[in-house]
Amino acid sequence: MSDAPVSVGGVADERSRCAWATSTPDYVRYHDEEWGTPLHGDDALFERLCLEAFQSGLSWITILRKRPAFRSAFAGFSIDAVAEFTEQDEARLMADAGIVRNRAKIAAAVRNARAAQQLPDGLSALLWSFAPAGPRPHPATLADVPATSPESVAMAKELKRRGFAFVGPTTAYALMQATGMVDDHVADCFRADAAG
Repeated sequence: MSDAPVSVGGVADERSRCAWATSTPDYVRYHDEEWGTPLHGDDALFERLCLEAFQSGLSWITILRKRPAFRSAFAGFSIDAVAEFTEQDEARLMADAGIVRNRAKIAAAVRNARAAQQLPDGLSALLWSFAPAGPRPHPATLADVPATSPESVAMAKELKRRGFAFVGPTTAYALMQATGMVDDHVADCFRADAAG
């Protein structure tokens, strides 16, 4: 939790936020407008799944700042479009300085799009089937926020079973946090219980 005022649009904003969200205007905006807000839709969740995978081993701010370039490079994260990517497309992506150029992660995004096409009820339905039932207490501090959960372990296992790559339990839990499947805003954050 951070009580230090942050600047939002040049105006001091003294609302309490999760401590991770106060270091840059990009983080403040992401925290206040997106993180923890329930997100549905196959392509929207495919984007978040890809971005969480690309983030593995890097700072989230790196991915956040490259997000427009990622969207452009990956056809707006349309599952059907990315599933059609060829080796030439992967080579194009490896040459794109606007994104994270990691061959395994790029190949995983294409593989994951193809796996998502095979889901009978769609990606959104599958991912949301792992959301915990009912509310749970908010973490008191960032130290109380887990890196994984039983649900994220189960989600990662099922995604891998269905042919997805770069979707371990930690990545799955980060996806759950980012898309509102769990609400890990700390208890005194102004967005706790307001994200949904």
